[in-house]
Amino acid sequence: MSEFAGHLALRAERRADDRTIIAAQAFQAPFHLSKPYWDGATLIVQVVNPTAGILAGDTLKSEIAVASGAALLVTTPSASRVFHMKSGSANSRQHFTIASESWLEVWPEPLVPHLNSDFHQVTEIDAAAGAEFFFADYLLPGRIARGEIFSWRRLCLELRVRVGGELVLQERFDQTGAELARLASLAGRGEGAAFGNIVFTSEKLLADESWQTALRDLQSSEAQVGVSRLRGSSPTFSLKIVAADGDALRRTLRGVRNVLRTSMPHLSADPRKL
Repeated sequence: MSEFAGHLALRAERRADDRTIIAAQAFQAPFHLSKPYWDGATLIVQVVNPTAGILAGDTLKSEIAVASGAALLVTTPSASRVFHMKSGSANSRQHFTIASESWLEVWPEPLVPHLNSDFHQVTEIDAAAGAEFFFADYLLPGRIARGEIFSWRRLCLELRVRVGGELVLQERFDQTGAELARLASLAGRGEGAAFGNIVFTSEKLLADESWQTALRDLQSSEAQVGVSRLRGSSPTFSLKIVAADGDALRRTLRGVRNVLRTSMPHLSADPRKL
């Protein structure tokens, strides 16, 4: 199979009638954009990978920017599968820029690393002061039905978040499948354990902080949930989920969006897959 050096560039802007539009776009396989959908408050864009998935040697790069006053939800219709690799690795870099008084939600389907895969992804979020965003990233243990459970060779996920020019989060997950399986076991989860990582910010979160209690109340026998405020002056928060399986993770993620949409109304947008 061919190696891809794919790129995606996307810029959302607000028109005079307050609708958000795609003002500029460029993409190359394996990226493809479906027709955007305006729901009256948020522009919903699905980023489609028309190929089988991510293969050894693939290099992916995406740049998504939201101009002042615009509101954008970026999602995907299916899981990102990182396929078996006899050798080599695949890499992805994604950069999100959010202007003041704008909104960005990033809500992809899960990452599913296959047997012996090696994948490195770097995500950078640069939000201006007064911007709002909700970034979700989640991981499944592999193809459970095929017995490929925590069997990847290496998975490295880096995340850096700046708000108002201030670095508020820098984290790096770099583990083999076997290492993460041990951590899942320590957390009391079995071989189907799934993981969610969410970062979000909004000045509106300070008006009524009861949402923090409501998020912690999502903790149950099927999912552990933890939320904490990040360093710096902005109201930016990190939320971690360890769930018993993919279905439990989805239910918990739906609960998170339902809790937060009172303070962050754009979370009422329907990603058409929940």
